[in-house]
Amino acid sequence: QVQLVESGGGSVQAGGSLRLSCAASGATYSGYFFMGGWFRQAPGKEREGVAAIDSDGTSRYADSVLGRFTISKDSFEKTLYLQMNNLNADDTAMYYCAARWRTFLSSPLRPFEYDDWGQGTQVTVSS
Repeated sequence: QVQLVESGGGSVQAGGSLRLSCAASGATYSGYFFMGGWFRQAPGKEREGVAAIDSDGTSRYADSVLGRFTISKDSFEKTLYLQMNNLNADDTAMYYCAARWRTFLSSPLRPFEYDDWGQGTQVTVSS
């Protein structure tokens, strides 16, 4: 059974940085159909895709974070990262990691495409 556990959230001032981690057990972030993603949900808003990465390391980003956030995975393919720089108040949300290992995704930033989810980690940015 796959388990994803996020960590690294916290409170930071605008302009600051945080790095989120998502550790996997029961699977690795690899495989022909693998896709991993980071999503966020602010109070009263829908969950939205932030960044996604496939087994080859090809990444995709939401326009709102392009140039500020970087998704990556470690060489052991057991941890997914989200480096967040130049944070602003609009980035305040609960952040979730997710993964999928079956068939290719046409839209990897759509939350409902993913099968396995972590419990979330809170990111709060104060202005």
